[in-house]
Amino acid sequence: MAAFISVIVNYGGTFILVFQAAKVAGLSPEMTASWIWSISIGVGITGIWLSYRYREPIITAWSTPGVAFLVSALAVTPYAEAIGAYMISAMGFIILGLTGMFERFVRLIPPGIASGLLAGILLQFGISAFGGAKVDPWLVIILFITYVILRRFTSRYAIVGILLTGLIYLISMGQADFGNIKLVLASPVFVAPEFSLHALLGVALPLFIITLTGQYMPGMLVLRNDGFKTSANPILIITGLGSLLTAPFGSHAFNIAAITAAICTGKDAHEDSKKRYIAGIICGIFYIIVGIFGVTLAALFLILPATFIATLAGLALLGTIGSSLANALINPEGRETALITFLATAANVTLLGVGGAFWGLVAGLGAHLLINGQLLKKQQNTNSVQQTK
Repeated sequence: MAAFISVIVNYGGTFILVFQAAKVAGLSPEMTASWIWSISIGVGITGIWLSYRYREPIITAWSTPGVAFLVSALAVTPYAEAIGAYMISAMGFIILGLTGMFERFVRLIPPGIASGLLAGILLQFGISAFGGAKVDPWLVIILFITYVILRRFTSRYAIVGILLTGLIYLISMGQADFGNIKLVLASPVFVAPEFSLHALLGVALPLFIITLTGQYMPGMLVLRNDGFKTSANPILIITGLGSLLTAPFGSHAFNIAAITAAICTGKDAHEDSKKRYIAGIICGIFYIIVGIFGVTLAALFLILPATFIATLAGLALLGTIGSSLANALINPEGRETALITFLATAANVTLLGVGGAFWGLVAGLGAHLLINGQLLKKQQNTNSVQQTK
């Protein structure tokens, strides 16, 4: 169920951006369906393989900040050149994984700063769980009361309960009509890539940086925060290879998930951390099913009101937000820099086209280096010894 909710939040919360980008690019319905097919199938297969191979809930997803960037980039870039840029960006992730540079950087980040970054990223989702009351107060109140009651008696199934309660409410109030949904198979459409300097600098490079800082970095810290130790190297290589192979069919980039991964990596998914990898496999299966039916099932998720998706996601992430804040502030010596990271990330300031997660990390690491320079060196030395072992 954690996997199912993760998939709902992913498609219902951000997938509208894919349709917006496709419209800007002037894509036909068949090419739009191919984009959905390729990215859903690719995400599904890589997530299943990584979760099964490493026995950890390695949830993969498409690059949400990447597709948000493409909404404007595709307006001035021919689609064939954009496909070529997707392939170049994917090769960059493969090379990064093979060199191991990204994994070494992740290992150097102090645990408090990592937890502060994650808490800052998730804070907006927690706030949105209650902010939707401005639009539909009764829906939010009903979901919140249901959540609190279920947490009292059966905390493991609280999210399942609010999902079912919310759907019953929406259907009864006429806010969600699934009667016109028809299953139609999607077919992949191959687009021969073209390569240009304009697309390299204007699409490939920004897409690489945005995906790395906005998805891979917080995604790896989600895994680390919940005690999972899989190296970033195979994740970069597998997702990069998958993106490379599916790019000619429209897939812009996929990567390790961050927000939706947090729904599957914590205790609410399963008390036994060794069994949470099943959520990664189930996520992959759901993605493949959606990909097979293309636009049809994606439209199904888009029928659900934004308030319902936001409240569902926020309540599902409450436990992760709480544990992240606790871990960020537990060490008195690193509490201030962790708090700086949390606040800077939560501010979500975008500079130079790069999102708030990156700048929050820069602020936290910069403050840690200036305030605790010697401690940072000790941390580096300790991590180097552990990595050697």
